[in-house]
Amino acid sequence: LHARYVLNLLHETRKHLKQLPNISHVSTCYSEEVTVCGDLHGQLDDLFLIFYKNGLPSPSKSYVFNGDFVDRGKQSLEILIILFAFLLIYPKEVHLNRGNHEDHMVNLRYGFYFEDLMLYLFRSDLPSQVHGKKILRMFQNVF
Repeated sequence: LHARYVLNLLHETRKHLKQLPNISHVSTCYSEEVTVCGDLHGQLDDLFLIFYKNGLPSPSKSYVFNGDFVDRGKQSLEILIILFAFLLIYPKEVHLNRGNHEDHMVNLRYGFYFEDLMLYLFRSDLPSQVHGKKILRMFQNVF
């Protein structure tokens, strides 16, 4: 995904999250069930398997993701892009809780920081390099 679209998604996600209370109440009165997921840790295949078995988020399918979206796995960026997009499309059905891995110092130690660097900072085209630094800052702001 081009860096400018990632930045736009991050900006809209941050704007949405700032409006939410610190504690979210999730009810099953609108949908019959809520799928609770945790610790994806950059494993995109796990997220796809969850969606395959339980269905995609929708007005009738609520999800709570309990943090630790990033680090350790190699596709943390893709997971965040998917989760943030679903959060914006279905703000009442998708709930994201921050885990301890959504932190700058933990990202430095366990890999998300360098994954982002590899995808956007070390590309040959200059616009991606410039946007890469903004993307890193924006992810930290969203976290």
